[in-house]
Amino acid sequence: MPTLSDLGQLPKRLVLGRPVRSDRAGESLLPKRLALPIFSSDPLSSVAYATQEILIVLTLAGTAYLYLTPWLAAGVVLLLAILVLSYRQVVRAYPSGGGDYEVARRNHGPFAGLVVASALLVDYVLTVAVSVAAGTDNIISAFPSLDDQRVLIALLLVTVLAAANLRGVRESGRAFAAPTYLFVTAILVMVGTGLVRHFFTSGEVVAESAGYAVTPDAGYGEAGALALVLLVLRAFASGCTALTGVEAIANGVPAFRPPKSRNAATTLALMGGLAGVMFLGVSSLALLAGVTYTDDACDLAGFADCATEPQRTVIAQLAAATFGGSSIGFFVVQAATALILLLAANTAFNGFPLLGSVLAEDRYMPRQLHTRGDKLAYSNGILLLAGFAGLLILVFDASVSRLIQLYIVGVFTAFTIGQWGMVRHWNREMRSEPDRAARSRMRWSQAINLVGGSLTCIVLGIVVVTKFTNGAWLVIAAMPVLVVLMRAINRHYSNVSEQLVPDADSRTLPSKVHAVVLVSKVHKPTLRALAFARATRPDALTALTVNVDDEETRALQADWQRFDIPVPLTVLESPYRDVPRPVLDYVKGIRRDSPRELVVVFVPQYVVGHWWENVLHNQTAIRLRARLQFQPGVMITTVPWLLESTAGHDDADGGRGGPAPGDLRRGFTDDEMDVTPYG
Repeated sequence: MPTLSDLGQLPKRLVLGRPVRSDRAGESLLPKRLALPIFSSDPLSSVAYATQEILIVLTLAGTAYLYLTPWLAAGVVLLLAILVLSYRQVVRAYPSGGGDYEVARRNHGPFAGLVVASALLVDYVLTVAVSVAAGTDNIISAFPSLDDQRVLIALLLVTVLAAANLRGVRESGRAFAAPTYLFVTAILVMVGTGLVRHFFTSGEVVAESAGYAVTPDAGYGEAGALALVLLVLRAFASGCTALTGVEAIANGVPAFRPPKSRNAATTLALMGGLAGVMFLGVSSLALLAGVTYTDDACDLAGFADCATEPQRTVIAQLAAATFGGSSIGFFVVQAATALILLLAANTAFNGFPLLGSVLAEDRYMPRQLHTRGDKLAYSNGILLLAGFAGLLILVFDASVSRLIQLYIVGVFTAFTIGQWGMVRHWNREMRSEPDRAARSRMRWSQAINLVGGSLTCIVLGIVVVTKFTNGAWLVIAAMPVLVVLMRAINRHYSNVSEQLVPDADSRTLPSKVHAVVLVSKVHKPTLRALAFARATRPDALTALTVNVDDEETRALQADWQRFDIPVPLTVLESPYRDVPRPVLDYVKGIRRDSPRELVVVFVPQYVVGHWWENVLHNQTAIRLRARLQFQPGVMITTVPWLLESTAGHDDADGGRGGPAPGDLRRGFTDDEMDVTPYG
């Protein structure tokens, strides 16, 4: 028959399944075919919205500048290639899984490491929020009637993703592998079909927004060339959302099967190649199909019902133009895109807990983040990430256009500091490397990191300038707060460690042990507590009660005499009917009179079998323990008494509230309660 505790565990078991033994941790390590969808879904999925972000910015100056889209995409892909090459060096040099945090900490110092960590933690939260919101957008593009339920859909999807990751990386990897590979196949087929139709057949690929006109922003026409240069830079920065998630593999090296570094480097190369090809293909096809996209659909001249009907995403428009708006191909592309955007959040669900675990190990985050759950996943980190992402979705109404303004500030901060950290790493390595050929290889790696650091620094500056007033200031403000918080946590742990170092006083025995048994009535729990206190053979034993009701106290004293309990009963007066304060003052008095004396307070307590019974019992005991635990030289010993409602629970005496083996089963005799040693 299931017990109360079993029923309480039922929802957890339904979500997580059976717990996994610690010695099976190696079985959760990932082969490359599962690591690719788990760690690469974010950069791969960015194909669905990175081109769209470029188009949104370029249309500010009118449709005449949309021809720049493929060139800007090519610049983004070039930067992607440089970052992939750089992070291949990172996973080999720092296989511990810290990624940019580890690089910054070792080469720039702890403060730089915390800046990177804060940037990555913020970016992981935004990755979940943006990816889920974008996935919701693509669902709505296929089923516009769901637009009113946008926030609810997004929150449900975050919950599902968190539950899948709580089941463990291998199980979530299997669940996420098929949609990722389906998305890659669908996009490549769509791009290939569209390009073939455009160049080699008579069939044209024309987007539904190709005929819409856009009125240029007046500011760009008046400012001339300088404004257009800034526009292009802003569009390039927006397209760099395609680079988010590249660092996740470097953070997740410990999750790979051996040889970990080589497998992680191979997965990085596969991810970079697929993301680059798809991004260039989608951007080129969008130009050929004449896609026009704006933040507000009402800015498109000729768009009917712009106030009520959402504009289809770029991917949806391309799929409709290539396969037909009601074809199987269209719905396959939309389903695959929605799934990959949702699963892109899985990159963060793996990266955030792993980084949190590393930070916890270095004492910059609560140690609970270093603890694995039932399925050997870092459950606390997963739940924390889901909570913050859900809060962002609520605050920003699951709007991609609003959330995207907060995006990539953090990741490019980490990119920049990490790349320059690798430059310093190679300088140090080359000074200690005697082999000329090895130094030459290091110099080449350093050049890659130098170029990467310079480019990401420039992009970071553009992102901060162009997105600051649109919401990026929130991220810029949040990062210092996180740094201060992590330093405070580290300072706390350091102080605790210093205070716990053994010294001479730690080994000094107390001069005496004074046992105090708290008494409310003469009943079985009280008599058991007295027996247990006697078994410890203290130097002094006091039975202590607090007078809050004269009639009840007189009845207690009468019972004390009637049961002939040979331990003096000490009564403390409490004119204000407060129980904890007189007990606390009494214990303080013992310690004040004899500072080296140890006071052991025995607290009888009922153990109940139903949650609602806790409301009816044990409140005074809880308050007493809460007050006594802050007193130096005081130990608190809880003496449990099992009530009959605990029957069926796993305990030593079969769940009965009666005597357990070793209990006194007779009335107390003078010999058994001899208190002459206690005075």
